[in-house]
Amino acid sequence: MMDILLIEDDLDLAATLIDYLALESIRCDHANNGQSGLNQVQAQRYDAVLLDLNLPRLDGLTLCRALRDQGDDVPILMITARDGLQDKLAGFHAGTDDFLVKPFAMEELIVRLQALTRRRSGQIKRFQIGDLIMDLSAHEVTRAGQPLKLSPIGWTLLEVLIRAAPEAVSKERLVTAVWGDDQPDSNTLKVHMHHLRKSVDHHFEHAMIQTLPGFGFALRADESPSTTP
Repeated sequence: MMDILLIEDDLDLAATLIDYLALESIRCDHANNGQSGLNQVQAQRYDAVLLDLNLPRLDGLTLCRALRDQGDDVPILMITARDGLQDKLAGFHAGTDDFLVKPFAMEELIVRLQALTRRRSGQIKRFQIGDLIMDLSAHEVTRAGQPLKLSPIGWTLLEVLIRAAPEAVSKERLVTAVWGDDQPDSNTLKVHMHHLRKSVDHHFEHAMIQTLPGFGFALRADESPSTTP
């Protein structure tokens, strides 16, 4: 079942949306102002956020920007009565993934939510896991404030891992992310992960890159047991 958060101050519209989404087997929490919505997203992981633009206490653009600045990659579908180009550009600049202009057909809402939840947001440009920070805009990675040197392949591997963190990523997914259909020999990924581990973990007490035997790798800030290849 899909779990989404609706942030909408129009209570009649919110009730209608929640009832319709339930018919589509989509569980929907509701916040009636921007600050409450921000608190709920920070407290719980959702598959998507349905976000009104005009909200009390914290407007939709500010809320969206706050989530992206915190490194939250939850897909955001902004719903608004504004259909001007400048409004949409402002929304995309703040970090929304898609727009839906009021009034809209419920069927279109469902299709757009399904499309968004098949992937996490690509809008996020800064990720932080523990003391490891990856800034895509500046193209730099630091750990505990120290810059890390990564090869182009190491960068791609780390980006895949940090986007999925703390969930594990299969070897097949990592290979596809780097080499696509041009599959390398069986030891190539192992060699590159070894070099990535040296860059990320070598000078630190806690190893963040963890190996899941028979499956793949995970990037985690906790002290879970790991197996080094």
